[in-house]
Amino acid sequence: MGFKLQALLCLVALQVLVFFSEEAEAAEHSHGISLRVHRKQVSGCNLFQGNWVFDASYPLYDSASCPFIDPEFDCIKYGRPDKQFLKYAWKPDSCNLPRFDGVDFLRRWRGKKIMFVGDSLSLNMWESLSCMIHASVPNAKTTFKKAYSVSFEDYGVTLFMFRTPYLVDIVREKVGRVLNLNSINAGNAWKGMDVLIFNSWHWWTHTGKSQPFDYFRDGTKLYKDMDRLTAYYKGLSTWARWVDSNVDTSRTKVFFQGISPTHYQGKEWNSPKKTCSGELGPLSGSTYPAGAPPSAAVVYKVLSTIKNPVYLLDITTLSQLRKDAHPSTYSGDHSGNDCSHWCLPGLPDTWNQLLYAALIM
Repeated sequence: MGFKLQALLCLVALQVLVFFSEEAEAAEHSHGISLRVHRKQVSGCNLFQGNWVFDASYPLYDSASCPFIDPEFDCIKYGRPDKQFLKYAWKPDSCNLPRFDGVDFLRRWRGKKIMFVGDSLSLNMWESLSCMIHASVPNAKTTFKKAYSVSFEDYGVTLFMFRTPYLVDIVREKVGRVLNLNSINAGNAWKGMDVLIFNSWHWWTHTGKSQPFDYFRDGTKLYKDMDRLTAYYKGLSTWARWVDSNVDTSRTKVFFQGISPTHYQGKEWNSPKKTCSGELGPLSGSTYPAGAPPSAAVVYKVLSTIKNPVYLLDITTLSQLRKDAHPSTYSGDHSGNDCSHWCLPGLPDTWNQLLYAALIM
């Protein structure tokens, strides 16, 4: 009996050791992805680690002078009374983030095509970049197709927006609308671009009537529902294979816009009764009390498998600190409290400063 108990204890100890070694390996692997991404920027500098500081020179543009902003992001126009949230700049711990220069951006990318691919947070970032460039060349000739493209004709630069919330396909089958986790048929529209900035996560959490499909398909199997992180991993893995098979990275630079957080649960920043509504400033310091969302680990895991170089705009933590930067109730005709998207001017301008830094460094 004593021998059996001793053997059982040894087996349990071995299983615990294996579990923790796998967890440590996964954590080290995710950290390694971060380091490889950051080394592509500046030696010894992590642009995504830092804090928010007051900067009287901000914002980078006036929303009233930008013709590209949708009402849902135009917080000042729709009555947000405080302006302090516009006055914060991101300060990396060990280096300086280059200030955005729209003329320089246009000259560097003269004759090029840049496409944002994803959901409404891609739209948020696309409109931000359009406004930032427009503020630098306010008299330049532009051609604007709402929610599709902005062309700066004098430079031959076009910014495209391609809406596809899941990156993978929603198809009509006999059973109804099916999210096919293994299929990307829209990808032909992404080919031939000089820069691609992908994003997906926001819609994977939608359920019920706000979910635009009825079933998941994974290979030959149909599911009425799935664990959303598992589904996200499968869909994002399909995207990764698409990038490896279809993108010539000697010609096209590929970015993935990291997970954009929400601020509906005040307990995440130690204010249990709060949401983003009424928040007037960022969190101090460089860490978020709740830590990174599980979806960020999925992004790291998928990017670790991809063969082609994909640059992660690791915006999650710096965005988590900006509980004050959402539209909340100042979101045009949109009812409710929006703690998912971001005011313009605002946080997405920093995302684009990080994109600019990645392109010039």
